[in-house]
Amino acid sequence: MDAGLNIASICIHKGEEPPISGPDGICNIFFAGCNLSCIYCQNHDISKPDVNFQVRPASFESTLDRIEEILSTGIKAIGFVSPSHVVPQVKAIIRGLYNRGLKPVTVYNTNGYDKAEVIESLEGMIDVYLPDYKYITPGVSLSYSDAGDYPEIVLRALKKMYWQKGSTLRMDDQGRAEAGLLIRHLVLPGHADESIKVLKSIAEELSTGVNISLMSQYHPVAGVTDHLTLNRPLYREEYESVADAMEEMGFRNGWIQDMDSYLNYRPDFRKDNPFE
Repeated sequence: MDAGLNIASICIHKGEEPPISGPDGICNIFFAGCNLSCIYCQNHDISKPDVNFQVRPASFESTLDRIEEILSTGIKAIGFVSPSHVVPQVKAIIRGLYNRGLKPVTVYNTNGYDKAEVIESLEGMIDVYLPDYKYITPGVSLSYSDAGDYPEIVLRALKKMYWQKGSTLRMDDQGRAEAGLLIRHLVLPGHADESIKVLKSIAEELSTGVNISLMSQYHPVAGVTDHLTLNRPLYREEYESVADAMEEMGFRNGWIQDMDSYLNYRPDFRKDNPFE
């Protein structure tokens, strides 16, 4: 990546978990590019920009202006989406907002493939960590995201986040997250057992008190049309088996999704608001 602000979209997003969106939504900053290569990525238009979607670098001041415009509507939080490869830019945006007298709740919305020392460097700047924990099996992470070391990397990062925030997701009187950790896991078709192993890892390595977002929103994209496993929607019985296992393990904080949730998570980044 260069030193510019390669941002695909800055918009109000109301489709995140309830404590992340709150009653009014969150100002999400979607960065272009990604440090993973997930073959099923729902944001493939911006994670792998091509001739159909060209991201033009934004100026620093115009970026801050757009964020301030959204915050002025009453939005309380900003989310940095896919920030792992542009952490210096994330820090610059936060400092720029501070210099304007703005201190929104900051949400680090990451795929989890972050160096532990990077998470350490974010202490005091990030209020809420919103990481994925995608896989626990190196062969699966290599095949699906071209990162065989993902399981060990993500667990080290999660432990740093947990050390900073603990299990409690602190919320205001309107249910908006103000500080803490919320781990996301997307259940993939044919991989309910993998999901259960991920949850077991969280229970054993962190705590069953951690907030979990168990997602059913998988939808096959063009890149997996010919894939033998990922070329279909998630079955209800697959998702429910993972949700049942989560309850049996003693997880007591978190959210589950309806099976038709994928209909709400198919953004079009050619629009000013990709989710409308």
